[in-house]
Amino acid sequence: MASPAPEPLRSRWQRRARTIPLMLGATAIATLAAPIAIPLACVADLVRGRHRLPTARVYVFALQYAWNDSAEILLAGPYWVLAGFGRRLDSAASIARHERLQHWSLRTLARRGERFLGLRIELDPSCAGELGAGPAVVISRHVSIVDASIPGWCYLERGLSVRGVIMAELLADPGFDLIYGRLGNVFVPRDNGPEAIAAVAPVGAALDERTVAVIFPEGRLFRPEVLARSLERVGQRDPERGERLAGLRHVLPPRPGGFLALLAGAPTADVVVIDHRGLDRFGRFADLARSVPLREPIRVTARRYRRDELPTDPVALIGWLDERWSELDAALVAELDGGRS
Repeated sequence: MASPAPEPLRSRWQRRARTIPLMLGATAIATLAAPIAIPLACVADLVRGRHRLPTARVYVFALQYAWNDSAEILLAGPYWVLAGFGRRLDSAASIARHERLQHWSLRTLARRGERFLGLRIELDPSCAGELGAGPAVVISRHVSIVDASIPGWCYLERGLSVRGVIMAELLADPGFDLIYGRLGNVFVPRDNGPEAIAAVAPVGAALDERTVAVIFPEGRLFRPEVLARSLERVGQRDPERGERLAGLRHVLPPRPGGFLALLAGAPTADVVVIDHRGLDRFGRFADLARSVPLREPIRVTARRYRRDELPTDPVALIGWLDERWSELDAALVAELDGGRS
């Protein structure tokens, strides 16, 4: 499989010339406005009868996110210099330096998310052993912007390194753009075409006993209105597979290309399937913002499949992935729909 063409340097810096000043400027404005904006948000919440102050809480959390992102931007330059002016960004010392920054940012946001938004992630104790060490390909369903951080949180808390397959739209976030790309994460176009699949394969090849790769096979957030279109496309491309997945109600049909590419690059990697409960009502951030602080934790489960349990044929692997997604959907139907068929 041919390697994807790297992003042209000119294009990269044209984007960063917009996103970096925008983020730093927005952070400065939000910080200076906070002494006025937060009390006003509290008053607005109270006038609407929102005694748990959701608007003020979201403002404080968003401000923390902006501070974290700005810290990543400001440290990216010195880290580049320390890495021999970019020549040794892939060295062990540089990777460790960037990972410490990543861990600090995620842990800080997790603490603030719990304190202000009520976002408490609780891993089922019976599943702790299922996570295990690397190499592993971690797959998870995707219903909210919040759940994008759940697999990484689970593994970073255990001292492992996480390499993600991230949608290219997040390059608009300069912190992601500058830091995460240096850590072996890959940004791919949403259409999951040949270029995206080619970009994913090296992530699998780089996995070892202390590294896992995370991918969301659905390729986008679940939306009821997207489900019918996705199933129709699957049925047009592969009628047999379309019939197999036709009953899905709460998950999108998985796109197997990136998953297969990761496994091909990591022939000894196990597969870990992560599921969660507590976010299905908050697909849009506005829904979450109106409901904070959340009263119930986000409950996370995991199941590990040894590589020798998986089929080796790519077509059979797609069938295996479809079975796992059908199982996730069946559990959601039982819980969210009361088992109605």
